[in-house]
This record gives sequence, C-alpha cells and structure tokens, in this order.
Amino acid sequence: MVIILIAQIILLPLLAPLGIGLINKIKARLQNRQGASIFQPYKDLWKLFHKDEIISSDASWIFRYTPYIVFAVTLIVGAGIPVIAAFPQLAVPSDMLVIMYTLAIGIFFMALAGIDTGSAFGGFASSREMTLSALAEGGFLFSLLTLALVSGTTNLYGVSEAITVAYSRSSLAILLAFSGFFIVLLSETKRFPFDNPSTHLELTMIHEAMILEYSGKRLALMEWAAANKLLIFATMGANLFFPWGIAHDTSVGALLIGIIAFALKMFVFYSTIAIVESSIAKFRLFRLPDLLILSFILNVIAIGLIKFL
Repeated sequence: MVIILIAQIILLPLLAPLGIGLINKIKARLQNRQGASIFQPYKDLWKLFHKDEIISSDASWIFRYTPYIVFAVTLIVGAGIPVIAAFPQLAVPSDMLVIMYTLAIGIFFMALAGIDTGSAFGGFASSREMTLSALAEGGFLFSLLTLALVSGTTNLYGVSEAITVAYSRSSLAILLAFSGFFIVLLSETKRFPFDNPSTHLELTMIHEAMILEYSGKRLALMEWAAANKLLIFATMGANLFFPWGIAHDTSVGALLIGIIAFALKMFVFYSTIAIVESSIAKFRLFRLPDLLILSFILNVIAIGLIKFL
C-alpha cells in the first residue's frame, strides 16, 4: 500500500500537464483548428525551467518562496485523495477539512504574492481571488459534507469506499452535491466562466494576473501547480462522487481496473471542461457570485434530501 501511495504522489504531477494539453486539444478541435500537441504543456514547462528569472527589487521572501509552497501544497493534497485505490487505513492526511484548508494555504500565499511586488494588476487579481474563494468555500464544504453524511466518515478514502453502496439510497443527493462541486471546481481552478486561463488582457485576469510578475523556474512551478490543482479537483469529483472501478485491494487485477477507470473518468472530466469552455463566454465579475451561491444552494438541498431518501 505504501508503494501505491508513493506511486500516486508521483503520478499526479506527471499527468497533470497532460490534462491541460488534452483540454486545449479538444477545444481546438471543437473550434475547427488543428491545435497544439497534447504534450505541449510539458514543452512549455521545460522551456520555462531553462529560462532566467527577473525578480522585482521590492519583492520579499513571500514572492520568492510562494511557488515552492503552492507546488508542495498540491503534492500533499495529492497524497490525501484516492486516485486508483482507496485504503482508509493509510496514515495520510485525508480528512476532508484538512484537504480543504491545505488547499486554502496555497490560495493564501498566491494572493499574498500577487500584491507583494506592488503591481496594480496583481493587487486587484488577489482581491478577486480571495472574494471568489470565500464564496466558493461554502459550496466546497457542503458538497464534501453531503458525502460525509452519506458515508458516515470524513476520511476521503473511506468516502470513496462507502459511496458506491450508498447510491442505492442517496443517488439524488449525491448527484446534486456533484453539481455544486463541479461549479466549485471551475471556480477554484479558474476555468470558464470564472476566468480565462489563456487570456492576456490584464483587466479580465484573475489567476494569470497574480503570477504576472513571475518568470523562469518560479513561473514553471506556478503553472505546474495550477495543472496539479485541476487534476486534484477532477480526481476528487471522479473518485468521490463516482467511485466505480477504484481498487479496494492490492491485487494486480483490481489495480489494473483502477488505472483504466481513472483514465476514462479523467478523459470524461477534461472533455466536459473543454466543451463547457467552448460553449460559454467568461461571465462578468459581478455575475460570478450567483453561480457560487447556486452551488451552495444545491448542496444545502442535497443535505436536506439525505433525511428523506
């Protein structure tokens, strides 16, 4: 089991850039373009890791160390969620509140780094980031709380193991909670309609404006961490709300099924994100709270349904 955990910690950051490449490729095809290779994000990271850095003389230690903190946060959270196997007895930080607020540490330091150099664009992006994160917190917490109430545990490995049998009595509540979680996923990973990850128009950027002052290796780490975070949220959505196929023992057959199921679910998730991004435009900032409030309401309804189903 320890070997599987180590493999999982290595697997997530290795596969994360591939997911970004897949989204970009699908979006290009939907727009009748050839598009770049799905391996282009790896090439971009390689290029950034070999570039020189320019750091503002006004930057403090926060700006310098934030990329390492944010990247480390994604590795720690990646160890705490079920990927291809679910073993609740593993001694890893997999409680849902620990996962939530470990992710919040990364958001906190990224917002600080955005304002650390005194950039106007970084300042308003950090303000927007903290506003959206505060509004998304309720939907995120309540979506996981729905699963915890259904499964009887707050351990995400235990949730993944218990939800499969819980579908027979709480399928509607779980699906409503997933709908709310998916909205939070788009918000926390700064995808459409909350943000445009490929924009270069400063007035509309959120995530990209916070890392605008970064270059070279530190920019590579920030971009890589963003890809890791998207894969983490997609994995949580797939293996907590739809845990079919995930391995519950260490047999070769179970692990093989778990790998195939994980690959298929990630393809469906990333394809869905690509279709959403090709179908709608970025919303105005003042319309975004409405979506996050909808996420919260859906999860409140899901929790209320647990008592009646």
